Amino acid sequence: MVTSERFYPTRPGRHTDATYLTAAPSLRSALRACAIRPCAARASPICYALVLAPGPFDTTTKYLVQTYPRDWLDRLGLPTSASLHLLDADLATVNPLADKVIRVDEAAPWLAHLEFQSTYDATMGQRLAEYNLLLYGRHGLPARSLLVLLRPGADGPALGGMHTVGLPGEEPEFVFRYRVTRLWRQSAEALLDGPLGTLPLAPLADVETEALPDLLRQLEERLDREAAPAEATALKIVTFTLLGLRLPRELARALMPGVRTMRDSSTYQMILDEGRAEGEARGEARGEARGRAEEARRMLLLFGAPRLGQPDAATLAVLAAIGEPERLEQLGQRLHLVGSWTELLATS
Repeated sequence: MVTSERFYPTRPGRHTDATYLTAAPSLRSALRACAIRPCAARASPICYALVLAPGPFDTTTKYLVQTYPRDWLDRLGLPTSASLHLLDADLATVNPLADKVIRVDEAAPWLAHLEFQSTYDATMGQRLAEYNLLLYGRHGLPARSLLVLLRPGADGPALGGMHTVGLPGEEPEFVFRYRVTRLWRQSAEALLDGPLGTLPLAPLADVETEALPDLLRQLEERLDREAAPAEATALKIVTFTLLGLRLPRELARALMPGVRTMRDSSTYQMILDEGRAEGEARGEARGEARGRAEEARRMLLLFGAPRLGQPDAATLAVLAAIGEPERLEQLGQRLHLVGSWTELLATS
């Protein structure tokens, strides 16, 4: 494991405040209670709650892949200089969230299908095989399936990178292979020094929980230094959201106090506070359209406000009336193509 000493002091040129934890013993204790270890969730009531109440992680990872596809291919060991195109996977009949698909236009084009998991699913190998075959059938291109496990609780014996089908005692009739990345085994420093598109995952990587305050400060400083204001705001909120996989909500707020400033407006208040139970109750219920719509609406506002400004009451009313999660997700995919909320809604 990466120890806290690797972040105290930090690398030259990066600000740190080693007194942060010593000045807040209650915060230090809370961080220790939520240290990520194989069975930590069972030993800590705080961390056990995290398993029961996952946040809108599918939407935030989807946003990162759609906005920074090249960064993700590099991170997952598939660097390329070829042109990249995001595809509408249209796999809603199997899984409405299985749409993180990138077309890589090399001499022999291929598809990259990314799936993110925050909880254990023993059927994931079979599901990935189904998606893979559907993609080939619809696009006529081979696909690489890439599974990213966001925390130890998402791992299990069935996720070995291969799914087979066959009769007992005989050679498998069907063998499907997929790549598995376990985020908590990845270098936090490599993510911290890497491209912006994977930077928000650094707090979920191989770093001691007590070192998170300094890591988050370095992360925010880098965003302030290298990203445009709207982009930095969006990535900080993504980081805060993903941090909920590791820490309770109030502790995450204490570690990222700047998010409170972003939440001053009524829009952000609605995004992060109101209707949270509905979005979180979606969990594993992929067919629960209401939960998906609530989550998609909040994320649309979350990432739309920094780019298009605060929506007025009429815009909020129109968005509240849209009940189809697919339609809201399509609007989110078009945020970077429009200059106003009016223009965005005119395309729907």
